[in-house]
Amino acid sequence: MGAYFAYYLTGIFVIPVLIFSLVAQGMVKRRFRKYSSVLSRTNMTGAQAAYRLLQLNGITDVSIQQTGGNLTDNYNPKNKVISLSEGVYNSTSVAAIGIACHEAGHACQHANAYAPLAFRNFVIPVTRVGSWLGVPLVIIGTIISSRFAVSTNIGYYIALFGLVLYSFVALFQFITLPVEFNASRRALETIRDNGFLVEDEYDGAKKVLTAAALTYVAALASSVVTLLRLFIVLSGSRRR
Repeated sequence: MGAYFAYYLTGIFVIPVLIFSLVAQGMVKRRFRKYSSVLSRTNMTGAQAAYRLLQLNGITDVSIQQTGGNLTDNYNPKNKVISLSEGVYNSTSVAAIGIACHEAGHACQHANAYAPLAFRNFVIPVTRVGSWLGVPLVIIGTIISSRFAVSTNIGYYIALFGLVLYSFVALFQFITLPVEFNASRRALETIRDNGFLVEDEYDGAKKVLTAAALTYVAALASSVVTLLRLFIVLSGSRRR
């Protein structure tokens, strides 16, 4: 009874986390839309802002390209390419400059061997496997444990392996927080200290990046709740 109570108790947190995730995603879209219509007085495009930030940090081996989609901006450390979405690359908006500089901030982290970024990149392969197989393995292991004799531990170990795999998903989300916060801090400091944006424009870029950061907090909360529920399922399977 205790395990079932704990399981449903963690289930209570699912709805608030889901609501928080939806609110965070909606906030990003609203703020991006709002500040995409506010053009910077410097008339600097997102691509130019990212390039200038790289220059200021002495980075010359990172290229910048345009990619399709909306809010698909990213930095790839393998080929050292900053990909900026259509609404950022050529845009002179406050939002575009903030997002472009954020991605350039990741390039700076990579160039400076920023430890959390290096560790996050290290666990990515396991994280991908865990996101696909973690939950199914726990479920399969639990079913095996409930259908076969108590003497067999095969189901338990399958479920345990699934739990370990999924724990890397939560670990990845946890490591992502300092990586993203640090990239935004680098971006905002450069924007402010070098006049990329002026006066209230800076506040607009900060609001966009703050909203984006909340989505990573929501992702961590979701993965932690899922991990707890899987742990409770595994514990119940072990007792049976």
